[in-house]
Formats: sequence, structure tokens, C-alpha cells
Amino acid sequence: MSEQLVTNQKNVLGGPLLACSYAPLTGFFRTGCCETGSEDHGRHVVCTKVTEDFLAYSRRRGNDLSTPRPDLRFAGLRPGDRWCLCAHHWLEACEAGAAPPVILAATHRAALEVVALDVLRAYALDG
Repeated sequence: MSEQLVTNQKNVLGGPLLACSYAPLTGFFRTGCCETGSEDHGRHVVCTKVTEDFLAYSRRRGNDLSTPRPDLRFAGLRPGDRWCLCAHHWLEACEAGAAPPVILAATHRAALEVVALDVLRAYALDG
């Protein structure tokens, strides 16, 4: 995926927030970016590369992200897809040993209100 600057918001490293994914189109606002605002109560700010382990964990917890939902224009996620996750849900998965890897440059700095930077770095695919 070509990472592009699509917002003036910042990432967890203090730089510009880069896009997470356009295919599938992710983000609370479906801009491809893990940007956030007052409407985003779940704080969908952690850019991840989902794994089968994480998808199975999420399904067991009642949040099935792999089953297509045409009514919501959602094709379902597959391992390897990049997706903006709620910071609290990512942390829960981390504590359960099922957290997917993180793309720091595309993870919004609001994630730091929930997850420590050193924890995110331990799961980072970049920097």
C-alpha cells in the first residue's frame, strides 16, 4: 500500500498521520486514515495488519470482523488486511496475547491515551 498524508492530524511518533488502508477502506470516517474526532467514541486510532489469531480472538469476543456485511458495505477482513482498531480493543487483544502488528506512522496519537508508546513499539511493523 502506498502511504499518503491525508490529514493534518499527528501519529504516535509526532509526525504526520499517514493512511492506513484504502483497500479495504478503513477508519471511523472511512477515509483510509485512523483519524478521530468527537464523533468517534470508540477511538478507532490504531492502524494494524490483522492476523488470523486476532480475527479469531475478535470473533470469540463478539466482534466478527471477518464475515462480510453487505448491508454495511463491509467485505470482511482477511489476514494481512490493514485496519483501524479501537485502542481499547487492541489493548485487550494485547493483554490476551492476540494483538495484531501496528503501523506506527498510521496510528493516531490519541492511541497514547490508552496504550503506552513502548507497548505499541513492541508490536510495530515500522520504526
